[in-house]
Amino acid sequence: MIVTAKNSWMVHPASQTPKMDLWNSNVDLVVPRIHTPSVYFYRPTGSPDFFSMEVLKDALSKVLVPFYPMAGRLKRDADGRIEIHCAGQGVLLVEATTDSVIDDFGDFAPTMELKQLVPKVDYSEDISSYPLLVLQVTFFKCGGVSLGVGMQHHVADGYAGLHFINTWSDVARGLDINLPPFIDRTLLRARNPPTPKFNHIEYQPPPPLISQNGTANGNNKNDYSVAIFKITREQLDILKGKSRENGNKVSYSSYEMLSGHIWRCVCKARNLVDDQETKLYIATDGRSRLRPSLPPGYFGNVIFTTTPMAVAGDLLSKPLCYAASRIHEALGRMDDEYLRSALDFLELQPDLTALVRGAHTFRCPNIGITSWSRLPIHDADFGWGRPIFMGPAGIAYEGLTFILPSPTKDGSLSVALGLQTDHMAKFEKLIYKI
Repeated sequence: MIVTAKNSWMVHPASQTPKMDLWNSNVDLVVPRIHTPSVYFYRPTGSPDFFSMEVLKDALSKVLVPFYPMAGRLKRDADGRIEIHCAGQGVLLVEATTDSVIDDFGDFAPTMELKQLVPKVDYSEDISSYPLLVLQVTFFKCGGVSLGVGMQHHVADGYAGLHFINTWSDVARGLDINLPPFIDRTLLRARNPPTPKFNHIEYQPPPPLISQNGTANGNNKNDYSVAIFKITREQLDILKGKSRENGNKVSYSSYEMLSGHIWRCVCKARNLVDDQETKLYIATDGRSRLRPSLPPGYFGNVIFTTTPMAVAGDLLSKPLCYAASRIHEALGRMDDEYLRSALDFLELQPDLTALVRGAHTFRCPNIGITSWSRLPIHDADFGWGRPIFMGPAGIAYEGLTFILPSPTKDGSLSVALGLQTDHMAKFEKLIYKI
């Protein structure tokens, strides 16, 4: 696929915005310093102004007024801590074309080819040099369009990022802003003095891979493949039904059962030895768990990490409800007391960047699961209909998994993940053994 940029604009807020330095919480900082890539696809409607760049630019400039941190830049305070310098510097909007057609992407597996639909960010200069939001509207030969979004992770998590994108689409349709963002992040400040009460295994190093002969293995394989698998409503119901196997009295959620199934299948595909410890990293939204609840529209990162652990032999020899029970128990610990303790634990760390998750975190024998299944990822209707697909524009790490809701609301879910190529060949046979 060849993508050609035709025009680009730095879009500024439509009117004066506060000039200030926005303090970031510890959970704003313990994230990868990247622009999280996602992509939307839209079928043509026959409208003469289909994805008019003028309509998009005008709406974007209006939305940047209340969401003014999005138009800012990163900077460091006197202590070296990263802040957002808000001065209306603007966001990048690119118009591009390609001779490809949307159907070339098939099932929209998040291969690195999708990254061509998101503007590339140059990280070689100072952190203040690049926009925090980069957008690309790509017009396809078939008449369809993609909207590629790269959002700097210090600015927003998935929930807050979608609040911005969906508000932009509302304004493009002529609607008023439904829910203004709440900008102050000091609600997630650590206590003074910090008093962590828990061990916080989520920030401890991941278990190393034990080779077949019982020694630690560096596991430096960079060869991995990406695929996406649709799990139907009927298959989810079968998984949910397995929660009562072997006399188990606890009813686990469909999410817990599906995540347990993925965890087991990945362990089996990787051929882990029985005593291999494996850690599952679950991105967990703290919005519904903190007390008092954060204000509606809180704009920032509120993602904590739940990390159930098990040995591969137990996951594979015991019923599926065992894997689900490990997940259920770990999620149950994630209450206000635990999350406040996590903020305090992070406050005491000399270097938060050492705790940032990356390739070393999720690779074999470990795994990460990020669920977008309850997020409004298909609500970005700019006036020309809802997207036919929205998902990550590439999976950057082996072992990282996304769970996506169905764009048609048919109750199905899609599982997109990256695994070492030989492991993927086994996984694709195991995932449907339900």
